[in-house]
Amino acid sequence: MKQVKGNLVDIMARTVSLALVEFDAGTISDVQVIEAQPVAGYPYILPGFTDSHVHIESSMLVPSEFARLAVVHGTVATVSDPHEIANVCGMEGVRYMIENGRTVPFKFNFGAPSCVPATVFETAGAKLGVKEVTELLQDPEVRYLSEMMNFPGVLAQDPEVMEKIKAAHQAGKPVDGHAPGLRGEDALRYAEAIADTTAGLPGTDHECFTKEEALDKLKAGMKILIREGSAAKNFDALIDLLNDYPDAIMFCSDDKHPDSLEAGHINQLCARAVERGVDVFHVLQAACVNPVTHYKLDVGQLKKGDPADLIVVADLQHFRVLETYINGSLVAKGGKTNIQTSRAGVINYFECRPKTAADFRIPVTGAPELPVIEALDGQLITNALHVQLRQEDGVFVSDPGQDLLKIAVVNRYKEAAPAVAFIRNFGLKRGAMASSVAHDSHNIIAVGVDDESLCRAVNLVIAAKGGVAAVDGAQEAIVRLPVAGLMSNEDGYAVAAAYTAIDQMVKAMGSTLSAPFMTLSFMALLVIPALKLSDKGLFDGEKFEFITPAK
Repeated sequence: MKQVKGNLVDIMARTVSLALVEFDAGTISDVQVIEAQPVAGYPYILPGFTDSHVHIESSMLVPSEFARLAVVHGTVATVSDPHEIANVCGMEGVRYMIENGRTVPFKFNFGAPSCVPATVFETAGAKLGVKEVTELLQDPEVRYLSEMMNFPGVLAQDPEVMEKIKAAHQAGKPVDGHAPGLRGEDALRYAEAIADTTAGLPGTDHECFTKEEALDKLKAGMKILIREGSAAKNFDALIDLLNDYPDAIMFCSDDKHPDSLEAGHINQLCARAVERGVDVFHVLQAACVNPVTHYKLDVGQLKKGDPADLIVVADLQHFRVLETYINGSLVAKGGKTNIQTSRAGVINYFECRPKTAADFRIPVTGAPELPVIEALDGQLITNALHVQLRQEDGVFVSDPGQDLLKIAVVNRYKEAAPAVAFIRNFGLKRGAMASSVAHDSHNIIAVGVDDESLCRAVNLVIAAKGGVAAVDGAQEAIVRLPVAGLMSNEDGYAVAAAYTAIDQMVKAMGSTLSAPFMTLSFMALLVIPALKLSDKGLFDGEKFEFITPAK
């Protein structure tokens, strides 16, 4: 028998009382109220936090290591979409995540990836069709159909898309949405298509970047996930909706790099929301309750008979986590994790050969004005520019003075010529950076000031069969990611330190982006407008077509 005494927060009853929580064999056996009011000097007892949408792979950590860092911040569960590894390794990748997640006391809740590959306009390592998705949805450990990114296919009633949605509904599982920028009638049609109204299973959306867009989707019956990750940050735009729609909003990180995860998780969003004046019970409902009820998760809510999933925090303003319990086990205390690290196995798919600097040249043909990607700090969306580019010896070259740099995507699954274009707002003054984390197909993506540096950074990644790399003159650095080219199987805190060092290196090279590698990883994400680059060419994400000839 274990006991925890403190000011117990009953989120839905909107009460706080001094209480004694007892649990045995992982289950809450009794909750005894001692005083009907909170008592000064005692910490607060809450249900654990749940991240309602996250790609574990983006932490660059395997699930077991992600858990080690997350529990320190009071996270006891995640709703996890494994489509990153699925795009590389298919069904084997999804099974890898589930099996590795079982090795630690943490509540991962994986989905069946709905869009592998994300589009037909890029090269991926695998394909999950209706058969594979249906098979995954039959697994009780698979809780939902992951984000339906092919919103044009939903609106057009594409047969394969609709069969996957139907399979989820037949399995009694909700469908996650993904419809950036969708408004009005289109938002309503999308919401109706992914919802199972008979079973009372509305869809979700985590891609809203304006309050007006979120309101359209809320009115259409969708639940909105307020996202604040390492690259996409929509908290400030959306948080004021929580007071008006407390039953329909959750918190998520979507993509969180290891240094960000080491610093904090959902607890940070709770603190920021309370500081903004949002009702604390609404904040905790979004962080602790709504994901559990929407996805029907086996996560305790501090009731007798529930799993003993709870956290102890110092106060209800800063949410400094003192203790985290999962199924009655003390998994974190005093800012230290109690989950032990263990070396995970490796799966991967990496077949390309080293490149030469000449592979990244763009000959001058026709007008000197070309389409250019404009990256936006804190956003997944980009702008499409048309800019007159610098020329030397019959080729287009980077122009650091105008912040116009080369961007390249290299097919990692087979030998092919790189796709090369130009990008603004990375800010590099010298050198290059490259990564095999490049949503969603995870080919190699790189930005550089000159072709030689660009080539060296790409070749570092190829030699390691996955990683994030930087080149600055004679200096080279790489964080190796041997698991699918997406994750390390090393200690999570060591990976976070190595990532922090290479992030600082790139910023010293001139990048002004808050998370340069995270931003880089989304420059090949074709399903997010306006202009992106795949291994097959420059792509218009609004018209959903290539603007340079496809390979």
